[in-house]
Amino acid sequence: MTKAPSKLPPMSAVRVFEAAARHQSFTRAAEELGMTQAAVSYQIKMLEDRVGAPLFVRMPRQVTLTAKGQQLAPAVREAFDALRVAFAGVEESVQSILSVTTLSTFASNWLIPRLGRFQHLFPNIAVQISVSQQLVDLGQSEFDLAIRSGSGNWPGLEAHPLVPNFFTPVCSPDLIRGVELKEPKDILKFPIISPTDPWWKDWFSAAGMPNVDLSRRLENSLGIQHLEGMAAVAGQGFALVNPFFFANDLAAGRLVQPFDLMAESDRGYWLVYPKARRRSPKIEAFRDWILSEVATDAERDSLAYKMKTEA
Repeated sequence: MTKAPSKLPPMSAVRVFEAAARHQSFTRAAEELGMTQAAVSYQIKMLEDRVGAPLFVRMPRQVTLTAKGQQLAPAVREAFDALRVAFAGVEESVQSILSVTTLSTFASNWLIPRLGRFQHLFPNIAVQISVSQQLVDLGQSEFDLAIRSGSGNWPGLEAHPLVPNFFTPVCSPDLIRGVELKEPKDILKFPIISPTDPWWKDWFSAAGMPNVDLSRRLENSLGIQHLEGMAAVAGQGFALVNPFFFANDLAAGRLVQPFDLMAESDRGYWLVYPKARRRSPKIEAFRDWILSEVATDAERDSLAYKMKTEA
């Protein structure tokens, strides 16, 4: 009949034994493990009672392994070395891959074009991007951080504001070529992209036209700003977008913004991650980089606006 394997002793005691055997000192083991010498002695005594034989010879200023201790120490040391290697490998893997869940327009129109600069600064961190409109539970997923739209109040998460959600109508210059747009109501002469978007009503209200009715318009809906902006570039009508995400198209003349008026939603864009992971080196690196990028863009846009108003 096969003998059942004996139960392992408490791992806390085995851990203390490994350190004491390696240092041949209860005092140095205590320093390494952040324990008192008395606590180390107690754990060793508990292990010796479990084994049924002394493992150390206690002398006034040092300890040495007994024959039983010498028999046990190599196997215990080998086991802990294997654990150290395993955990080091996992930690290295975790710190070398940064997983980001983000919104489509933010990813395609802002983050991806700039991501090379982050990779240049941190070549040892691989960035994995997942685009989703769903609110991912960062505490229960493998994502390290997220870029979300909202008010910035998510329990358990650090939240850094990135971009306020301004919006204004834009279109292709070909769409209005030869036509003078004097006031916001002139937009109604043209096709409207995604007329069911409630932000259209907000923008027209800010323009002094709270009773604009777009319900009889063809109910085409593209759902995300990235696609609506593409449709506008293609000359399909006016799209309501955040100009922050279309700065290149506006600067290159692929899109025009006929009116300076911008309305604002209380749902801005935020960088968020679990508070428990805020000291993670890869999260700190990405946080500092993206906040710097946003600040640079804000300074550029502020200067461009100043030059435009002074012209």
